[in-house]
Amino acid sequence: MTIAKGDMLPDATFITMGQEGPQSVKAADLFTDKTVVLFALPGAFTGVCTTAHMPSFIRTADQFRERGADHIVCVSVNDPFVMKAWGDSTGATEAGIEMLADPVSEFTKAVGMNFSAPPIGFVDRSQRYACIVRNGEVTAVGVEASPGECDLSGGEALLEQM
Repeated sequence: MTIAKGDMLPDATFITMGQEGPQSVKAADLFTDKTVVLFALPGAFTGVCTTAHMPSFIRTADQFRERGADHIVCVSVNDPFVMKAWGDSTGATEAGIEMLADPVSEFTKAVGMNFSAPPIGFVDRSQRYACIVRNGEVTAVGVEASPGECDLSGGEALLEQM
């Protein structure tokens, strides 16, 4: 299954950095009875992810909240320490974007968005996409054809669908 409008998101466990260190975040707890803007990308500290994708959600975060988003989350197949450092260095944390690690690609595989590129060290990483989730159901989604693109999955493009 590749994520699509109308899909119910699967249960999975993300990891985030809390005050006491890494802590689990259950997808069901995150998505149930909430409107969530979720964007996923190949990797923290990588080219387009850092120069285009993350900045597009930092720019649009307040507008998403004004339109009813309860959470704005970034998911990547990285560990929570890397996600925290990347969130801090990009200003995403300060903008209120929640940085969620999917370290073993559990969620990414379950929504059919994993890809591998072993020559550059990417195994079961996430394709670049963004979606609006209402009570666990995908109500809008933009999936890029290539990891180097950030048009359909950017903050501005998704905001138009909210």
